[in-house]
Amino acid sequence: MKNLHKLLIASLIAGSVGSIAVPAVADTVIIREAPPPPRAERTPPPRRGYVWAPGHWEYRHGHYAWVRGTWLRERHGYAYNAPTWVQRDGSWVMERGGWRRGDRDGDGIRNGRDRDRDGDGVPNRYDARPNNPNRS
Repeated sequence: MKNLHKLLIASLIAGSVGSIAVPAVADTVIIREAPPPPRAERTPPPRRGYVWAPGHWEYRHGHYAWVRGTWLRERHGYAYNAPTWVQRDGSWVMERGGWRRGDRDGDGIRNGRDRDRDGDGVPNRYDARPNNPNRS
């Protein structure tokens, strides 16, 4: 019984050590061959509460593979950046897309309007009508 108790404690300790969060290392893809030109893809009409993520080329198993565009649920306070291929020092590097914090008013530019769009001195998060065009 004592050995079973020690074994149980040892397995709990080992399990807790194995669950320690380790920061993920960003996987950088560097290729010598340029990606093909983007495919023509029909962009669907806007959908409320969603953002269209356009299709892009990814490098898988030694060749480029097309990933079709898809709808992503909108995240307020974030802007979506699509993945892109950039040429650096004679090679091609994929810059991963994803959600970036910042552009809160959705115009693509970080500015004072991101915190007080109507300029009434009340921050958007406390303003019942942050887009009021008739402010005094």
